[in-house]
Amino acid sequence: MTLLCLIAPAYAQDTVPDCSVDRDAVMALDEARFDQALPDGGWRRLDTPGCHLAAAELIAAWRASHPQASPTVAWHQGQMLAQGGRNADAIPLLERSRRSVEQDVAGWNHYLDATLAFLRADRGAFDRAREALATQSYPDMPGMPPLVDGYMDVPTQQGQPPMRVRWPPNLDVVDGLMRCFGKPYAEAYGRSCRAPM
Repeated sequence: MTLLCLIAPAYAQDTVPDCSVDRDAVMALDEARFDQALPDGGWRRLDTPGCHLAAAELIAAWRASHPQASPTVAWHQGQMLAQGGRNADAIPLLERSRRSVEQDVAGWNHYLDATLAFLRADRGAFDRAREALATQSYPDMPGMPPLVDGYMDVPTQQGQPPMRVRWPPNLDVVDGLMRCFGKPYAEAYGRSCRAPM
């Protein structure tokens, strides 16, 4: 019993995540460096188990000091709240990312609707949104990269290689949510619920 009492506190200390960031430096970042610097720039350093709610708080603070931030930043704040198990708080933030019909050429709103239905545990709405996303047609418009074998190469940050994305975007995420429907978002959003590419 004494040995267990000595080991348990040491083990507990090893499992506490480090959710610290240089807050002043992060708050000074522009949106691209705060929100899109992959894999671990800006708030994304906190996108780890045990730090999702800290990430959501950091994003909220950054959004408050950058009122012109795009709806994508609110989306990521909502995702972090959902990853932290706070679905009801996540939903209004996620809804802010809804796009107009003219802006939604890649099925974003279907992805959004599937995510919202997942968080609300509404399987019927989820299945309808998933079907709408799966049947999203590829837009015939200038500026779209060519679609080759169901994939497109999307430009990323300057100096970085393009990101290979399956068409329609986010279908793999929605399929993961479908495979793990009813589980916590943090688990269902993860790679273990998605089919290998």
